[in-house]
Amino acid sequence: MKIGLIQMALNTSTELAPDAIRDAMNDAHLPLIQQAADAGVQVLCFQEVFNQPYFCPSQDPKWYAAAERVPEGPTCQMMQKLAAKHRMVMIVPVYEETVTGVYYNTAAVFDADGSYLGKYHKTHIPQVAGFWEKFYFKPGKSEWPVFDTAYGRIGVYICYDRHFPEGWRALALNGAEVIFNPSATVAGLSQYLWELEQPASAAANGCFIAAINRVGTEAPWNIGEFYGSSYIVNPRGQIEAQASDKEDELLIHEIDLEMVREVRNNWQFFRDRRPDAYARLTDGE
Repeated sequence: MKIGLIQMALNTSTELAPDAIRDAMNDAHLPLIQQAADAGVQVLCFQEVFNQPYFCPSQDPKWYAAAERVPEGPTCQMMQKLAAKHRMVMIVPVYEETVTGVYYNTAAVFDADGSYLGKYHKTHIPQVAGFWEKFYFKPGKSEWPVFDTAYGRIGVYICYDRHFPEGWRALALNGAEVIFNPSATVAGLSQYLWELEQPASAAANGCFIAAINRVGTEAPWNIGEFYGSSYIVNPRGQIEAQASDKEDELLIHEIDLEMVREVRNNWQFFRDRRPDAYARLTDGE
């Protein structure tokens, strides 16, 4: 499977209306989408809420207007057509409105023929200084969907989700060979975990993980620098390819899905797990 990951800085002012920002960011991605297509990328993923700023340092109702319907909204309709045109699976993380006033942090998945396969709603929602996400997002209950695409079985986890090992395991048990984690994370408290947790989760679950993070700083909040460093890690926990920490970039890397079977057969973690002994994980606080 040839994978493409796009990391990008916000290229316009946050003082604009959300629909204007959306259009500018969608347009900014078009050259990199074409570049991915020209290189034969089969599965392409963008960063978390890729066509808006990371507005969660504020609690401003203005940003509710950034939400779109999935898959009927303008971004999904645009990406659905591009997926079909380029025979490319596309994972499209957007801010979603499901009904009036109900919002989710969402990733829509389109197959290589442009068909809409479904979506994942971010499950774990932080609420700490600089990351007031509960103001904007309802916690998802997506039941860990795995999408059987033209090129392989993929799952999605989003940003803060990555700190919770249970979801990685649920996606792997549901058949995911590659799990994508679109993120928006800044240098500071959690940066050292960026190259610790996801390689460990890849090894624990015998799957590939593709981690995407935006770059740059975003006024007026300026909570820190988004440090990019998007990467693809294999089922042994080894990072096979990684992007820069500052530049807009399309990271392209081809993975060998046979490694999933090889590593799982060697380690047999799924055989030896003991869910009968883990009731404490789900039966209370």
